Amino acid sequence: MGSPVILLDVDGVLNPFERPHRGYKRHRCSPNGMTFKLWLDAAHGPSLLGLAESSGAELAWASYWCDNANVWISPRIGLPELPFVPIPRFPGVEEGRTLGAWKARHVAAWTEGRPFVWFEDEPDATACIAAEPDVADHLLVEIDPLTGLTERHIETAADWLSALQR
Repeated sequence: MGSPVILLDVDGVLNPFERPHRGYKRHRCSPNGMTFKLWLDAAHGPSLLGLAESSGAELAWASYWCDNANVWISPRIGLPELPFVPIPRFPGVEEGRTLGAWKARHVAAWTEGRPFVWFEDEPDATACIAAEPDVADHLLVEIDPLTGLTERHIETAADWLSALQR
C-alpha cells in the first residue's frame, strides 16, 4: 500500500454550478479553445494543501479537465502542478455504463491499489467506484454540485485519512 491520494474533480466540486457564497471569484478560461466561466475560491488551495500535508497524501486531479486543470485551475486557487488521472471524454451511452462508472474505471486503475479520498459530484460515483475490481480503501466525499466543496467536506476527508494512519 502506497501513500494515500486526494483526488479532485473540478466542475461541481471546485466550480459550483450555482453562484456560490462569498470567497468565490469569477474567472474566464479557454481550454482547448472553448471559453468557460468558472467560480473558484482561492481558499480551496491552501485548505487542500494543508489536508495533503497533514495526512501525507498526494493531491491529484480526477476530472475531465485532466492536465488543463494545472493550467486553468491550479494557479487561480494556489495549487502547484498536480498529477492527473487521464480520463478520456465519455464516449456516449454504453450499455450498463454511466458517467460515474466511466470515471470510476479510470480512477480505480490510476490509483493502483493506493488508498484514496475522492471529492466528486457524480451521483452514482460511490456505487461505481465500489464496484470496480481490486479498488483500494477509499472514501468518496459526495459534493452537492450546486454548492461545491466546503470546509465540512475537507474535515470529513481529514478524519478518514487520519484513521488510515493509525
